[in-house]
Amino acid sequence: MRTVLVLQHAACETLGTIADALQRAHVRTAYIRAFAGDPIPTHMDEAVGLILMGGPMGVYEQDRYPFLAEEMRLIERALAAGKPILGVCLGSQLLAAVLGARVRKGPQKEIGWFPVLLTEAARADALFTDVPPSFIAYHWHGDVFDCPSGAVSLARSELTECQAFRYGTNAYGLLFHLEVTEPIIAEMVRTFAEELREAGLSGEAIIQDAARHLPELERIGQRVFHAWTRWIEA
Repeated sequence: MRTVLVLQHAACETLGTIADALQRAHVRTAYIRAFAGDPIPTHMDEAVGLILMGGPMGVYEQDRYPFLAEEMRLIERALAAGKPILGVCLGSQLLAAVLGARVRKGPQKEIGWFPVLLTEAARADALFTDVPPSFIAYHWHGDVFDCPSGAVSLARSELTECQAFRYGTNAYGLLFHLEVTEPIIAEMVRTFAEELREAGLSGEAIIQDAARHLPELERIGQRVFHAWTRWIEA
């Protein structure tokens, strides 16, 4: 059975609806829990793809989190081998950094439910062609990056110019969270409660808003992640 490597950086940030798409495509997942000390593979070996999940650390904190540098070397090898790659939040930042973009703190944190606008290029993209031109997405990030050189910008928000990009045909970075489910959101609010307090934000309000925005976001996620699994099948 085909296997995708999943680099996980926080216990609460799991695959969510990505797992549903992988299951439908008969793809097995192998979690590498970097936050728990799991060793980062040095090569992709027989894995057919690489997924990089979110987390509270920054790409520029490699002194504090040495595994980030190891992950970036693995990303380089996956790119060189033409393996499908999907980076979510921190994962998109790691992918962008490997491609030469500078990851930095944004002017303010973008946490909660905010609109995402697709670019003109997204209309012809294999993952986003059937997605509405704008929708409400779930965000939880303080770092931003410019669209990497040679990549195609796919989405932006009012606060963040590059919210999604594609490099080549099958490497994607999504800064916003398209994969979340109700339990994941609740667990993120609980796990990162101190960050919410520092930002003056209400976790209760974020959870309440999920009832309004999550059903449509999950439908969009199903389309996007199902389309990404086609690269694995190819």
